[in-house]
Amino acid sequence: MSTGLKTALVVGSLLFIINHGLAVLRGEMTSERWISVAITYLMPYLVNVYGQYSYRRKFSMRQNSEFTSSRS
Repeated sequence: MSTGLKTALVVGSLLFIINHGLAVLRGEMTSERWISVAITYLMPYLVNVYGQYSYRRKFSMRQNSEFTSSRS
């Protein structure tokens, strides 16, 4: 989870600057834009956490299949 938070902070900040930087500087941030900002930080977090989960699940399945085949 800490890796996901770090990823969200770095990637989300870059995307925030790219997508909303001028609006912040111009004072044009609306409530819809702030919702978009929240999603901008949430998506990299979710992608990272899902990637970690998928990797660990695949690794665990591989370990279990190697364990059962070595017992035969």
